[in-house]
Amino acid sequence: MICIVGTGAGGGILARELAKNGQKVIILEKGPYIDTKDALNCYDKYDSSVDLLSTTCVGGSTAVSMANMVRALDEELHEYGIDLTNEYEYVEDLVGVHELDDSHIGKGTQLFLDAASELGLEVCKMPKAIREEDCIQCGRCAFGCPVDAKWTGKDFVDEAVEAGAELITDAEVIEVISNSGSCGVKYVKDGEENILEADKVVLCAGAISTAVILKNSGIDAAGEELFFDPFVSVGGYLKDVKFNTEVQMAGLVVGKNFVLSPHFSSFIRANIPYGDVEDTDILSIMVKTPDESVGSVDSEGNVTKTNTITDIRYLAEGVATAGFILEKAGVDPKTIGSTVYRGAHPGGTAPIGKIVNSNLETEIDNLFVCDASVLPISPGKPPILTILALSKRLADYLKN
Repeated sequence: MICIVGTGAGGGILARELAKNGQKVIILEKGPYIDTKDALNCYDKYDSSVDLLSTTCVGGSTAVSMANMVRALDEELHEYGIDLTNEYEYVEDLVGVHELDDSHIGKGTQLFLDAASELGLEVCKMPKAIREEDCIQCGRCAFGCPVDAKWTGKDFVDEAVEAGAELITDAEVIEVISNSGSCGVKYVKDGEENILEADKVVLCAGAISTAVILKNSGIDAAGEELFFDPFVSVGGYLKDVKFNTEVQMAGLVVGKNFVLSPHFSSFIRANIPYGDVEDTDILSIMVKTPDESVGSVDSEGNVTKTNTITDIRYLAEGVATAGFILEKAGVDPKTIGSTVYRGAHPGGTAPIGKIVNSNLETEIDNLFVCDASVLPISPGKPPILTILALSKRLADYLKN
């Protein structure tokens, strides 16, 4: 029996692939099973010194993602003997990765694409896993899709359960128990401790929770490094652009040290230095950068993160470029403002080459990790597709 802890990008596809292969699978999820439209209620709360976005529910942070699907860290993973070419193709077909139809590219996004192109930037439509026939273009991707028009890890969990997997929700895994080559986990549900014995355990609980479980299981080096993708949204006044109701992040500019994507934040209006501004009058761009892994997670799940000079320089480069795009798109440069610095896509707490090997196995026999924890450096891009491909690769390994 294989025990999978967590139901995000890593755990969902792993459970699906193994269950459909006829293997006995039990999935443990710390959060509840919800309707995706309610995912906004499942955002995690961290210490006030860290503004980090993640969620705890079936589907994990995929429930509040933009369903962005880009390949990342190909060359870096090759250094560890990992080639995901076949896995990428499999996953992209499975979740229907494609550029959105023109019917779902709104006015604000088109202004972004045109302006970036005129400035000579490397620009394209963002590859996504969204079903246009279901999408109502409400702009609420980050709150949980109200019509289930985008792929989430919950989709794969449902398929796994249909194929015979068992799902246990509201179950917090505390530690992994190893005995004579087999593994098991100790978890708490309804206030009671339980022991689940398994042949293999795969931790897919996210970079923070996975690090805590590994530390509690005797792998002290877990959580000594932490990255997350720093981001801000930069925007300004453009009368009646109605960008706030578009499919978000449907365009992409790839810079050397940053990526830019059109994105509306509910926090940005208060930071625009202009008079009477409505949400419908704002065009804004997310600036996202890779950061150095100068952070940590302790055994209680407390997160410490420091920004380096390089981190700040990359963000400044991206913000300046976003400003040029906004002005070219017709935004009054005197009205441009920014949200506060935030973080998303935490990872690197159990990196390949340090905590896990190229097959994602730890020093504890039959204990594997497969989520953003294993990424060796910050991708500076949405990591979902890379995690899905790594999980497909691990599933094939565990089938043998």
